Amino acid sequence: MGVKETLIDRIVDLEWGLFQQVQGIGGPAACQQDQRTFEVMRRGQALSWALKTLESYLKDLGNAQTEGQNLITEKYARMMAHTAPDEYAQLAPHLPPLEAETLALIDAIVATVLRWEHALEAAYPNLLKRGRPLLQSADRPGVTSLETYLRGELATYSTRTLHHHHAHIRQQAAAGINGARITLEYMVHCSGYASLEAAEQALRSSAAGDSRGSRD
Repeated sequence: MGVKETLIDRIVDLEWGLFQQVQGIGGPAACQQDQRTFEVMRRGQALSWALKTLESYLKDLGNAQTEGQNLITEKYARMMAHTAPDEYAQLAPHLPPLEAETLALIDAIVATVLRWEHALEAAYPNLLKRGRPLLQSADRPGVTSLETYLRGELATYSTRTLHHHHAHIRQQAAAGINGARITLEYMVHCSGYASLEAAEQALRSSAAGDSRGSRD
């Protein structure tokens, strides 16, 4: 097993343990019992990262545990600023404040990732339709956009990790690499599809069949 795979394994194992400790408003969520889906999603994201980012984020997780913090709980709490503002108002005083540098790095990373996601949405509309809505404007109770999810997660990273991550995605973008595509390809492969094109075709055919059936 290579260095990157080892780092990803350690990160995902730690995250799964932390995810089990998250206490939702209505009690444990069904997704907290679905370890395979959790691991596929988290590994898919990590595969698009650079070694320095992975190493730095692993340190973030370790440092937070030493201090008695659960970064996964904090991530979901920060998302609630848009999905459950009343509840968030009660949590906000207990969350670490975000510095201007952190906010600027988050904005820059989100802007690049959303460009990647919009490109994927244009190329694979049926596939992307199965995931989260992309923009924060689509947030509502029970529905969290990719933008809100991403902002919530990035807000839990150290400034060091954000700098590493920002530098890496800038390099990817400059080289014409869509980092979000790397994640999506891994996820569709884990679902049994040979490629993004194969997954899109299957979903397109399924949608067409459903449409015909609804008119019968």
